[in-house]
Amino acid sequence: MTSSNVAADSHFKSRNRDMLSGAAIAEAKLTDWRKLAQGLHARYLVDDFGAGARFVTAVGEAGTALGHHPSVSMGKSMGKGHIDLKLVSADAIYRDNEGTEHVVEWVTQQDVDLARVITEIAADHQIDADPASASVLELGLDTAHSAAIAPVWAALLTGNADAQGHGSPSDEIRDPTGRIPNLWFGDANDHESQRFHIEVYVAPEVAGQRINAAVAAGGTVVDDSSSPSLTVIADQDGNTGVLCVAETPVAKATS
Repeated sequence: MTSSNVAADSHFKSRNRDMLSGAAIAEAKLTDWRKLAQGLHARYLVDDFGAGARFVTAVGEAGTALGHHPSVSMGKSMGKGHIDLKLVSADAIYRDNEGTEHVVEWVTQQDVDLARVITEIAADHQIDADPASASVLELGLDTAHSAAIAPVWAALLTGNADAQGHGSPSDEIRDPTGRIPNLWFGDANDHESQRFHIEVYVAPEVAGQRINAAVAAGGTVVDDSSSPSLTVIADQDGNTGVLCVAETPVAKATS
């Protein structure tokens, strides 16, 4: 391989690690997958453990061939088994307004490519996807002092202060093992009465139903100015949570 080919190959691999925009993810038309928080998420329904194990084995082989693997968990609810998959690149490249590169956890082209392959594997195994049931929970802490307090929360939540800023250019705390929800920090002054709140990421097609259910249970929509991306809901005590969906710019623009 010539030096020019080496340089071109290196450039291609670098571009392949670029974080993808919401529009690019929407254009990929990944019918089995939903973009929630930082990654792509899918749920596949299986009849029994054996069928799930065979599916996961095939997914693992495909991931090995592509040099990339999803996070996998198996579970059972209401008598039906399911396989939950998450695709995210730990070494995605984010470029800020000054052109400085940051290594972050986000969706890249390799995630999209593997998602497509997994969809084909599911079809071959006659396994149905249930994308509307995918969800992600994150924690939010409003503070004016994130740099100061983040090491404390990183050590408390993960046992390692280095989790501060893991996979993010901010002080956000992410456990590399995925045992706990991400903790991010929002802006607040020193007089805020509520500091902690949760963010629930759901598929766009179920967001309205989830909001209606919360309101029917006694909740109140207190801020929908950023809907459908963000809808703030309060309980009867005034505690708030945020329902989040990833908008699909391409579909929205053509609707």
